[in-house]
Amino acid sequence: MTHIIRLHRVIAATPDKVYRAFVEPDAVASWIPPYGYVCRVFELEAKVGGKHRMAFRNFTTDQSHSFGGTYVECIPGERLAYTDAFDSADLAGEMRTTITFKAVSVGTEIHIEQAGVPEQIPAEACYMGWQQSLDKLTKLVEPDIQM
Repeated sequence: MTHIIRLHRVIAATPDKVYRAFVEPDAVASWIPPYGYVCRVFELEAKVGGKHRMAFRNFTTDQSHSFGGTYVECIPGERLAYTDAFDSADLAGEMRTTITFKAVSVGTEIHIEQAGVPEQIPAEACYMGWQQSLDKLTKLVEPDIQM
């Protein structure tokens, strides 16, 4: 069995700015790992057929897990979809993450669906990690610094 994780968030920034945070390597590395982890992006080519590879490292234990995949849909400011697979045989299978971005009166409404999450990862841990990541995403994109 695998899990399907669904999240929804409204962020006070434009769809284009929020989308950029999902496709620029430095931005991704700054917000995507949950609290207590750091991220290293090895490859990120956000175009249909493009690849991504990264690793999360637990800052306390120094243990890491790496993963990568392929972009299957890239519509700037509207929709992004990609696959992921862990390098560890203990976490076999392919996940697919789809994010939709919709302009709303106060910024951007995003919907995230991550399907195929390995059963070894408890769904509640996945939800908690995503919530932490989305908090960090919000802190990245909401400031409107004009310097």
